[in-house]
Amino acid sequence: MSPVTTGYAQLVAQAEAEIRTLSVEEARAAQSSGALLVDLRDVREIKREGKIPDSYHVPRGMLEFWVDPDCEYHHEALTSADQLVLYCNLGWRSALAAKTLKDMGFTNVAHIGGGLAAWKDEGCPIEGDST
Repeated sequence: MSPVTTGYAQLVAQAEAEIRTLSVEEARAAQSSGALLVDLRDVREIKREGKIPDSYHVPRGMLEFWVDPDCEYHHEALTSADQLVLYCNLGWRSALAAKTLKDMGFTNVAHIGGGLAAWKDEGCPIEGDST
């Protein structure tokens, strides 16, 4: 018997009901207007698949620490940006992370629906793609 009573899909759906999900086109427009795109993927994923040009890498496990000005691990870029647009591979981690940032008090945070996979499907540029 599994101890899981709420699966990942339900958690992602609950998060998406509370956060803003951007299309790839909307994310590109936001980036052009100064939003900081934040890549939450593991460094191995970035090395293997590349990243969105000019995006800022934050390992998912460090996000809460890097955004908190009271933490010794704080990264100023994350709190000085007017808007944060998060992404991961498929949009699951970024949805959960956007919900977390909203819970922490961020008001201008969103994520890219479908993540990097959707970005690539739209033919958008990728930096450092090793495939």
